[in-house]
Amino acid sequence: MIKKLFISLIVILFSMGSSNAQNPLNNSADNIVGRYSGQYSGEKFQVKIVKLTNGTYRGQMVWIEHDKDDSGNKLLDTKNPDHKLRNTPLDRVVIFSGLKYNPQKKQWGDTKIYDPQRGIKANLTITFDDKGQLRVRGSLMGIGQSVYWKKEN
Repeated sequence: MIKKLFISLIVILFSMGSSNAQNPLNNSADNIVGRYSGQYSGEKFQVKIVKLTNGTYRGQMVWIEHDKDDSGNKLLDTKNPDHKLRNTPLDRVVIFSGLKYNPQKKQWGDTKIYDPQRGIKANLTITFDDKGQLRVRGSLMGIGQSVYWKKEN
């Protein structure tokens, strides 16, 4: 009985992990290019992903729902570990750069994602899920979190 339960659990986990790779959007590197909307910690935002001349991809904030403080001033990236970037408006922060496509794994990664709410960087992996949403996963020291972004037309 326990052996059957264990085997069933393995099959379920394997099928969940492989469903992302089966989405045809994961078959071509440039499918990631575009504008996406998402929500994180109750804050709505939009990110634009572009392909750079070196063949990698960059993601930059282009809009956040609450971009001003109570005095009407633009919110700045005050938690950035790079002090030179702390005057960047939050709706213009580059959250990742150097993102690479791995055709064998049918996913994007090999870079870090920056979280301006916490001022930290985490390992980044991106795939399209079975609904066509971008699954953006950051992980740091074995702990990970995924958010889902919807591609805008």
